[in-house]
Amino acid sequence: MKNNNKGFTLIELIMVTIILGILAAVAVPRYMGTVNRAEAAAENAVLSALKTNAETYASEMFQDNGRKSYPTNPFDGASIDGYTEASSVSESGDWAFDGSFISHMRNDNSEWRWSYSSGDDRTEQGDDRGTFGDRTLFERVNGDQ
Repeated sequence: MKNNNKGFTLIELIMVTIILGILAAVAVPRYMGTVNRAEAAAENAVLSALKTNAETYASEMFQDNGRKSYPTNPFDGASIDGYTEASSVSESGDWAFDGSFISHMRNDNSEWRWSYSSGDDRTEQGDDRGTFGDRTLFERVNGDQ
C-alpha cells in the first residue's frame, strides 16, 4: 500500500508560525520608525514652506514701509493641505495655529508643536521679524482638547 499523505505535519506548521512571528516582531517596529521619519520629513517641508512664506511677507513689508516683519498668522498666504482655521488639531493630518503655536497631528494621534512669534525678536535695526521654534511633542492632559 502506498502512503499518499499530502499535508503538513503539526511541527512544520508550528515552525512556520514561529518564523512568521519573529519576522513580524522585527518588521513592525522598523515600519513604524520609517512612518515616523516620513511624517517628520513632511512636517519639515511644511515648516520650510511657512518660513519661506514669512520671509516673502517680510520682504514685501520692507519694500512697503522699510521694516521687515512676519505675518501674525504664518499660514496667511500659504497653501498648506490640512490647515484649518481652528486653534487646535483634532484629526490626523490637521495643521492649526493658536496664536502662539503651530500644531500638527500625526497618524499615530501624537501632536507636535512649534512656537511662532511674529514680534520683534531680533536686534538688527529695521528688522522686526519673529521666530519659528523647534519641534516639541505636545502631551495632552486629561480634559485638554
